[in-house]
Amino acid sequence: MKLHAAALLAILCLGIFTVHIVKGSGASESMRKGSCVNLFTRQLSIRNLVSYEKQHIPVTAIVFITKRGIRICVSEDQNWVQAAMKNIEEKRTTKHK
Repeated sequence: MKLHAAALLAILCLGIFTVHIVKGSGASESMRKGSCVNLFTRQLSIRNLVSYEKQHIPVTAIVFITKRGIRICVSEDQNWVQAAMKNIEEKRTTKHK
């Protein structure tokens, strides 16, 4: 009987621990799903980029979206990033005309 009670208590503790881990702490809940934490440092091929988004939290970054839907975070202050953003904007404006 003591063995059953101990096993039941262990399962209960494991369940509570699992719920706590899955739910996360208060600090992790404020961060958006898919937020950039690390930034890609190499230059990307502008031809493969179809869109971008700006992110300010937890780090300031540009999130480029490729033709395959892959999201890549880069630093905004690089020259090639500015050129890629301009190129995407130009494609958007010519597409809408």
